[in-house]
Amino acid sequence: MLIIIKNKETLICDDFIFKCCVGKNGFIKRKKEGDKKTPIGKFSLDNIYYRHDKKIKPISKLKSIKIRKTMGWCNDTKSERHYNKLINTKTIFKYEKLFRKDYKYDYLIPIKYNWKNTKLGSGSAIFIHLTRDYKPTAGCIGISEKDFLILIKLINKNTKIKIL
Repeated sequence: MLIIIKNKETLICDDFIFKCCVGKNGFIKRKKEGDKKTPIGKFSLDNIYYRHDKKIKPISKLKSIKIRKTMGWCNDTKSERHYNKLINTKTIFKYEKLFRKDYKYDYLIPIKYNWKNTKLGSGSAIFIHLTRDYKPTAGCIGISEKDFLILIKLINKNTKIKIL
């Protein structure tokens, strides 16, 4: 299975075409932390993370992980060991908080960009997450909750995402 991000507003999976939003500054091959661009390439997907206090466990072939209050995604360019990885928020490192007050991370799937042989400053916390207004993201891909729940029923651990 392949997910294709065709342009700034179109995500294709199987026979489904979903509206989406991407990074505020478009696409780029050589992403940098904070550039608000979505990385170009073909990537694997991680597990589904979900807010168990707000949502039910999603139906998917991917493993589902409950988001806890102490979960964050390290975006600290000074931490070689933790950069672009899930961390405990009771740390000295900078991070993207996963347990948010808004809805955007009620469901999310990390995209395995800059995952193996992680390069500091080349971008972190690139997710497929929720949106309601389709406003541009900081580099992630946003889709509606209804479309997210359809998408996760179609994909599995071998699914790749191709961002053109």
